[in-house]
Amino acid sequence: MEQLEEAIRIPIGQWVRSFIDFLKDYLGGLFDVIATVFTGIYDVAAWVFTTPPFWAVIIVLAAVAWLVKGWKLAVGTVIGLVLIIAVDQWENAMLTLALTVVAVLIATVIAIPLGIWASRSQAVSNVVRPILDFLQTMPAFVYLLPAIFLFSVGVVPGIVATILFAVAPGVRLTELGIRGVDAEVVEAGRAFGATPGRILRQIQLPLALPSIMAGVNQIIMLSLSMSVIASMVGAPGLGRPIVQALSSVNVPLGFEAGLAVVVIAMILDRITGALGMARTSRRPASDSRPAPVDATAADDAPTDAPANAAAPAATPAPTA
Repeated sequence: MEQLEEAIRIPIGQWVRSFIDFLKDYLGGLFDVIATVFTGIYDVAAWVFTTPPFWAVIIVLAAVAWLVKGWKLAVGTVIGLVLIIAVDQWENAMLTLALTVVAVLIATVIAIPLGIWASRSQAVSNVVRPILDFLQTMPAFVYLLPAIFLFSVGVVPGIVATILFAVAPGVRLTELGIRGVDAEVVEAGRAFGATPGRILRQIQLPLALPSIMAGVNQIIMLSLSMSVIASMVGAPGLGRPIVQALSSVNVPLGFEAGLAVVVIAMILDRITGALGMARTSRRPASDSRPAPVDATAADDAPTDAPANAAAPAATPAPTA
């Protein structure tokens, strides 16, 4: 029985390792460039969030919340950020926010164009769909292994693993939103002589914006959750105290760090959700067009009425 199991066993793991070794041997320079670029972007983001005093960051984030939603979200943002300071997790929270912002930006830049391409080509969609299924069903910890082999330990493998983990919903929802645009609207644009690029920019993307923003929101949430797991490979942020709390069974530390993650997630979720709603709710004044005249109703109207029926009757002039 054991011999039969050995005979039918497929060494997929060895093939993957050989493939990763091949990438390291022949594309090591490319991965070094990627690591340098990602490290530079993260250093800039970390400097932006950690260098200013905490009150300046709170004011900026509260102002953004006020602009996209209103004073209620701004007040909630201030309360949440003050709570992070109160549990002494501000530095870790800002590092996690920096990693999340970098991963979200890169994942969004990849997801939206890829989703547009997949929506315009069925062949691309057929190729991309199983890859997205693979990325979404793979356990989160598995992403860390090839990232460590290719980029060593540090913030870069955390960013790469976060991007791979979060990019799939953005691609799917972008493709779904564009494919869901009413075909009659697209045909009307073509009838007026619009080019495919103009149809995409002025018809399909604006109408698909709610779905695209939902995809961006999912990218943010998944990036934030994965950024905590990425601390296991050396990424800084709130994941480190959580890992320390797990290893030492430190319930207070784990709860405080987890609470900070929840606060950041709620703030980012409300801001991006409100931003998407604000963009889709805008309607230009030119959209309020009069309703078209019903041709059948016009045909049924009587035509034998005198031409001067609507003219008022003349009244005789008064005599002296």
